[in-house]
Amino acid sequence: MNIDNLNIKKVLLLIVFSIFIYTVFQHIEDLALFVGYIFSIAIPFIIGGVIAFILNIPMRFIEREIINHKILKKINISKSFSRMISLIFSVVLVVLIIFGVINIVVPQLVSTFYSIGYSIKLFVPKFIEFSNALIKSQDILKYIENLKNLDWQTMINYMLNFIKSGGNMLNSTIGIVSTIFSTTLNLIIGFIFAIYVLLQKEKLGKQGTKILFAIMPTKIAENILGVLKLSYKVFTSFVTGQCLEACILGVIFFVVLSIFRMPYALLIGVLIAFTALIPIVGAFIGCFISAFLILMVSPIKALVFIILFLVIQQIEGNLIYPNVVGNSVGLPSIWVLVAVTLGGNLFGVAGMLLFIPLSSVCYTLFKEWVNKMLSKKNIDIDDYIEY
Repeated sequence: MNIDNLNIKKVLLLIVFSIFIYTVFQHIEDLALFVGYIFSIAIPFIIGGVIAFILNIPMRFIEREIINHKILKKINISKSFSRMISLIFSVVLVVLIIFGVINIVVPQLVSTFYSIGYSIKLFVPKFIEFSNALIKSQDILKYIENLKNLDWQTMINYMLNFIKSGGNMLNSTIGIVSTIFSTTLNLIIGFIFAIYVLLQKEKLGKQGTKILFAIMPTKIAENILGVLKLSYKVFTSFVTGQCLEACILGVIFFVVLSIFRMPYALLIGVLIAFTALIPIVGAFIGCFISAFLILMVSPIKALVFIILFLVIQQIEGNLIYPNVVGNSVGLPSIWVLVAVTLGGNLFGVAGMLLFIPLSSVCYTLFKEWVNKMLSKKNIDIDDYIEY
């Protein structure tokens, strides 16, 4: 048996890899803590990356189709200036959409809660009148007599323990304030980071490509770069398809509710369109708020709305969503349903958002590999299938 240097290197690499895997499993808890610590540090930059990715979609369209249009090219606008203008327009557009939704939804919610408060105000005198009548009755005197037999010492001890727990409540309040402050700070840092990324995305992309080809063999680097480009294309298409599907769903609700003469048709259409950006679950959040609003007007109409919502949701979940979002990411409808189900069961809402584009990337790569292997074997699959 000949043992050359190549075989020796392979054996040594296998031994090192085995030791590494063994060490990882021996210290899996410490590794999880370390990964969690690194993740907590990187949260602002992860948020910034997400913001940059979302803002880049309208920014590219504005920069290519409007700022750098043939008519505007005659003005000789510099690339850095056009990038800055496109970024400003994109931020303003997203902010206007968010504030537009808030301006439509929040005042109506405030008005509804005001109506609830007014109803309670009317209810209080009636409740007081009922209580006075109850106190004058003979039955209530029996209940008052029974109060003498209560263990008042136990109740006093319970109240003292509750008061002592005020310190824990104070600590919880401080913790909530600290969480709100850190979240706000992370959002601010993430937004600033996103601005820097968008203004220098070509430069950062070029630097990343250089590092990739410097570290990896050329073939592997090309494959990784291809996967990254495919992932970016799929995720961009997914965000676009998700927004389109939300708009379609909002319009359907507005039209159907207008036909059935339901209150708040426009408000509910906007609310459900906005919450539907979260796959599957988001529409149910919008349904709960919408049903509550209609309930304040008419309980019967609220029940009719819930029935209409369930019907529309079945149509949307089984027909519209798989076709619109599935076509946008190049994933067949059946696999969209599978991806949403698996992602939701494993990782909740985040899994629903990520599993569709991730499944599309895996599906595309696997399909290319299968076609490549069939081409190598000179196999025409149609010869083996009966239609």
